[in-house]
Amino acid sequence: MSEDKSRLRDAATIILAREGREGPEVLMGQRGAAAAFMPNKFVFPGGAVDREDGAVPLARPLNPRCEALLSAWPQETVLPGLTASTLAVTAVRELWEETGLTLAQPGVWPVSAAKDWEKLAARNLLPDAAGLEFVFRAITPPGRPRRFDARFFLADATAVTGDTDDFSDAQDELSHLQWIPLRRVRAFDLPFITEVVLAEIGHHFDGRSRDEGVPFFDNSGPKPQFRRIT
Repeated sequence: MSEDKSRLRDAATIILAREGREGPEVLMGQRGAAAAFMPNKFVFPGGAVDREDGAVPLARPLNPRCEALLSAWPQETVLPGLTASTLAVTAVRELWEETGLTLAQPGVWPVSAAKDWEKLAARNLLPDAAGLEFVFRAITPPGRPRRFDARFFLADATAVTGDTDDFSDAQDELSHLQWIPLRRVRAFDLPFITEVVLAEIGHHFDGRSRDEGVPFFDNSGPKPQFRRIT
């Protein structure tokens, strides 16, 4: 039986940011024209949780506040046994696959690494979740060819192992990988939800404090709702 790709799937997206010549900038790439989900759009690295992600060890765990927020609003649609740590692993893996950049620390794998992690394991690197901040959650509206319950993480590029401009290990899932200044990012062809995310997390880049919780664009029911996870 073929997989129903329109069913809701858990996912993680990572917003990698750094300070550039024009101020804060974020790493994005363009999806292919033939992609079933958001063709031609510029997006952050991200994708669905793989079942193998739950068995991947972390060099350093999520900070307690981040883990608590990720666990604060369970949904019936999540994978059985899904944990905050698994979502963090997915975010690191997607960054690695789509850009070739690694959020990792030296460490020894206690078991054989799954295929997606073999190169990192060969370099004695374990994924590192300590620098991830949970900043947004969004569920894709019904009726789309692909639907995701996506958690967005923000990470500073200083946590990357290696050169943040070297995309040579990327697996070609995204094209035109580039660092885009925030002041110019809205000139690109962005998905609606990406524009919402950028508007909501602006305070993370300009130093303003915000304790209202994590924004959650919830399309799990018959009517969309905008919530706050606290």
